[in-house]
Parts: sequence; C-alpha cells; structure tokens
Amino acid sequence: MQIIQSTSTSVTFNLATEEYLFSESLEEILFFYLNEPSVIIGCNQAIQNEVNLDYCRENNIQIVRRMSGGGTVYHDFGNLNFCFISNKTNERFSLNPDFLKPIVEVLKVFGIEVEVGKRKDLWLPGGFKISGTASHIGKKRELHHGTLLYDADMNRLEKTLSPLQSTSISKAIPSVPSPVKNIRNYLREQNLHATDINDFIVNFTEVILRLYKLETVTFLSEAELEKIQFIQHNKYKLSDWVFKK
Repeated sequence: MQIIQSTSTSVTFNLATEEYLFSESLEEILFFYLNEPSVIIGCNQAIQNEVNLDYCRENNIQIVRRMSGGGTVYHDFGNLNFCFISNKTNERFSLNPDFLKPIVEVLKVFGIEVEVGKRKDLWLPGGFKISGTASHIGKKRELHHGTLLYDADMNRLEKTLSPLQSTSISKAIPSVPSPVKNIRNYLREQNLHATDINDFIVNFTEVILRLYKLETVTFLSEAELEKIQFIQHNKYKLSDWVFKK
C-alpha cells in the first residue's frame, strides 16, 4: 500500500491525479488531498440539475466533472478527500463498502463512531452524513473516493447545491440530498478535542500510517506531475468535458 498526499489544492489537478494513478499505476494506493472551493459533479450528471451556476460564478467556485458516478458534492479547505485505488480480485466484490473500513477505524481513534450507510456513505449518531463516496470500476482496477466534512462552509455548500434553473434534463442521474454536519462541530458537541483542519490532517495521516504499518507518505515525482498535468489540461479543464450533456 502506498499513501500519497497531494501538495496541490487544484481540483482539476487532483482529479487528474486520481485518473493517472488508476490508469498508470499497479500499486494499491490511498490518495488524499484538499481542494479549493469547488463543485464536483458525477460523470453522468447534468450541471443545470445540480448546481446554482450564478452563485458559483459570483463566488469564484469552480465547477468540474469527475470520472466516477454518484452525486454532486461541494469541496473547500474544510473538506478532506480520500481515494482508494486497487487491483481487482476474484475474492472481492468491487462495489463492496469494505474500502471504507480504514476511514471508520481512523475516525474511531478520534472518538467518532460512524455507521456505513446503504449508499456507501458515513453517518454520525443522530442521522447526519459526513461522507459520501463514488466509484469507478475498470477491467483491472477499481477506484473509490469520498469526502470527509470536517469544517466546511455549510452556507456555501447549501447555496452552491441549490440550482435555480426551472428546467432539468431527465436522463441525467440526480443527486440524493441528505442532512449533513461537520465533524468539528460534532467533536465540540461531544466535548472532544476539535482541532483545525490542518491539525486534523496531520493526525489523520499519523493514524492511517500506523494502521498500514508504514513510516511515511509518498509524494509524486516530477515525471508523474508532468503526466498528470497533461491529463488535467486535456480533460478536466476543458469545458467540453465539464459541460458535456
């Protein structure tokens, strides 16, 4: 297992990195990163059904499309994102929620007992969602990625994911809204230690390294960065990909 931490907060770069690691690597990987304020829609969704376009333009919130299915999510600097990439095996069903076990174990160390939902999402006691996931399955590899709402701007999240358009595209896959809560707020409510997002990432990294019995995280090489930037500029930054119908 390799644990790779991104040094970039560019949403298009990090999505391109996921695709590169899925397509070009043979390693078992956990990749994690922060994104700048952005909306990430599923591969088969229609933007006008999911996103308040005017609000995003006015507030410089980037809209991008990912390679996986699932619903639309909001990211900002209070939202930690994780991506598990592995080789397919005959012993494991690709859409099994077991990929979430490491995340559940890490949260347990912080005193957070979560349940895995029917849609491979994570729920706090009291019925609040803190993580949604999506998957992309290939012939030989599988990718499962998700979010951890730690200290996201909930006001922006709500406004961004409230489309104003009166018309919708019926053939597109719709998102399923859920009540959400930040992990940091939950920790405060439970009188548990609630750090800022940067300290949370440091603690998250330490626990995940212990879990996999590794000494350090891996960073991408210059050669890998060049290949990722090619994918970024030739796919994820293109309006034809983002606004495809």
